[in-house]
Amino acid sequence: AGSCWYFLRYIDNKNSNEAFSKKADADWMPVDLYVGGAEHAVLHLLYARFWHQVLFDLGYSQHPEPFQKLVHQGMILGTDGEKMSKSRGNVVNPDDIVQEQGADALRLYEMFMGPLEAVKPWQTSQVAGVVRFQNKLYNVVRNVNDEAEMDAETTKLLHQTMKKVTEDINAMAFNTAISALMIFTNHLQGLKDQVPREAAEKMALMLAPFAPHLAEECWSILGHEKTLAYEGWVQYEEALCVDDTIKMGVQVNGKARGEIEIPKDADEETAVNAAMEQSRVQAQVEGKDIKKIIYVPGR
Repeated sequence: AGSCWYFLRYIDNKNSNEAFSKKADADWMPVDLYVGGAEHAVLHLLYARFWHQVLFDLGYSQHPEPFQKLVHQGMILGTDGEKMSKSRGNVVNPDDIVQEQGADALRLYEMFMGPLEAVKPWQTSQVAGVVRFQNKLYNVVRNVNDEAEMDAETTKLLHQTMKKVTEDINAMAFNTAISALMIFTNHLQGLKDQVPREAAEKMALMLAPFAPHLAEECWSILGHEKTLAYEGWVQYEEALCVDDTIKMGVQVNGKARGEIEIPKDADEETAVNAAMEQSRVQAQVEGKDIKKIIYVPGR
C-alpha cells in the first residue's frame, strides 16, 4: 500500500508526527508530471488515484487529484521488434552499453531514438551515431578561440537552437532537441579554429540534460572550476530566432524546377526575377510566352 502514496511521504519525509503536514501538502502537491508506461495505468496509477482521493475525502489533502499531467512513454522493443524477454533471448542489458560506449551515449541514444511516446526497436549498431556526435562536439570545444567573434550566422543559429532545445525539453520532445544540437555542432565544426567561446559555453549548457558527463567535461575544458549544474539555463532573444530570408520552390507547369532564397518580405517582382535566374527555369520558359505567374508571399 505504501507505493500508492509514497509521493505524499516524499514531501515531508522527516515528519515523525504525521505522514505529511497540511503545509507540505499545500506547498508541494499536486505532482506536476507523472511519467510511466501504459502498464502503470492498471497497476500503480489506478491505485495511487484511489488512495489519494480517499485521503482527500478524509481531509488529509486539499487536492482532489494527485497528478497534474500524465505521459506514457513508449516501450523499447528488442532488435527483432518484439517485446524484450529472456525467453525470446532479445534482452538488451543497458550495463553492457554503458561499459562499452559510456552512460552519456546510452542516454543520448535512448532519447534520440524517436518520440518519447512511441514504441521503438533497439538497434545497438546505431549507438555509434551518437558517439560520433559526442566526439565531434568534444573536438569543437577543444578548438575554442577566445579571439573569435560571433558572426551574424552563428549568432542567429545559436539563438534558434536555444529556443528549439528549450521548447522541445518543455514538450518532452527530446529527440528533436538533440537533433538541433547536432545541427549546431556541425555549424561550429565548420568554423574550424574560429569557434567563439560564447557558442561553446551555451552548447555545453544545452547538452547537460542529455549528456551530463560530457557537458561537465566541456565546461571544465572551457576553464570553469565549478560544476555547470548551478548555472542558469540559456536565454534566447526572440528577434534573433526569426530568419531574414526564406527558401521558396519554383514550379513551371506544375513541376518543380528549382529553389530560390529571397528576403522574407520580398515582393513579387523580386521573387520572379530570382526565379528567372535559375537555369532550369530558363530552359523551360525560353522562347515562350508566359501566360500566368502565381506568387504566394512567404511561401
